[in-house]
Amino acid sequence: MQKEFVSEITLEIAEDKPDARMPLIMKVIGALLILGGALAVLAMAAVIVGSGMGMRQGLFADDSVLSFILYWVLVIALGYAAAASVVLGVRLVRGNRRRARLLAESVAIALVVAFGSDFMLEGISASVWPLALTAIILIVAHVVVDPALSDERRLQRQLRMMETRDEAEEGTLGLDKSGQGFIELDFFNIFWIFVVASVIGVVIESVYHVLVVDFGHYEDRAGLLFGPFSPIYGCGAVLMTLALNRFHKAPVWTVFCVSAVIGGAFEYFTSCFMEYCFGAVAWDYTGTFLNINGRTNFMFMCMWGALGVMWIRWALPALLYVINLIPWQWRYSVTAVCAVLMVADCCMTLVALDCWYSRLSGLSPDNALEWFCAEHFDNTWMENRFESMSIVPDTARR
Repeated sequence: MQKEFVSEITLEIAEDKPDARMPLIMKVIGALLILGGALAVLAMAAVIVGSGMGMRQGLFADDSVLSFILYWVLVIALGYAAAASVVLGVRLVRGNRRRARLLAESVAIALVVAFGSDFMLEGISASVWPLALTAIILIVAHVVVDPALSDERRLQRQLRMMETRDEAEEGTLGLDKSGQGFIELDFFNIFWIFVVASVIGVVIESVYHVLVVDFGHYEDRAGLLFGPFSPIYGCGAVLMTLALNRFHKAPVWTVFCVSAVIGGAFEYFTSCFMEYCFGAVAWDYTGTFLNINGRTNFMFMCMWGALGVMWIRWALPALLYVINLIPWQWRYSVTAVCAVLMVADCCMTLVALDCWYSRLSGLSPDNALEWFCAEHFDNTWMENRFESMSIVPDTARR
């Protein structure tokens, strides 16, 4: 009780009270966010005006409806990120951390949306790097600003370690203390859910292919360059957890329906993203019962529903037990190192896929990164690694 009281008091001070001792680095970051956000607002205004003139002149007549929608999603997401960055920068310069974390997270979400839209329209282009730089600035700001004072950070770290030790001894580590959900939706739990589900997904896909699709023939079902990871299953498990965490005591049919809708929508979006970015087709359900553009169908939505029930009722408690086997003294350092490696793996996978697409489109490498991929991840290597995937450049929307 005493630890909880101290923790609440320090968090209240850290989040609600403007602080004159804001570190200089945060003021510098705030100034950079103001400058960059203001320039981006002007740039977005110019883009909107130019696009409006282009539409009146029929410049978008040959573009697909989806490309048109993606373009405006990009504009809106960047516009919000720019405006919110200015607000966040002003708060940091003034030493006000109130709701700074929430604001930074909303900007990060907008940047993810903008990155996805830009990637589907242009692939890895010059516009991606400013987004990446802004994301790095936001991560630095997020880490330092909550809370910013070194004494508060040290106290919070000590309290967290004490609470972690006590919960590990009591067997309640990772559970939602409020009782509203099953687990705490913190970075540690979410990250390891993604990793473990990604591995389990590869095992399920491989066994299903060997026993059902092509009996006796093994096919590599990994979705990243390195390691036995299928990020589709990892992201699906995270979405299921976020959506069903408060439904862990709900009736089975409720969990089934929610899981089916979320899984089908996620499968559809992933298929669109892969095709529009790289012309890649990893599955096609055309001709099956109640399929939606061949990207998902009734049978697989039912499978997602069944997986959701199994996940929230059986797999998630077992998974929580497994990830809590990581010694509590090491959990934060081990997770940080593994998270960096996973992010690097995901980024390199996107780069390698983009270079693979460019080579199949007849384009020669024109920078050091593309030459590196051409030498180490050539077409043969990519075909062997992503055996279930085929790339048809003509179907991309770039």
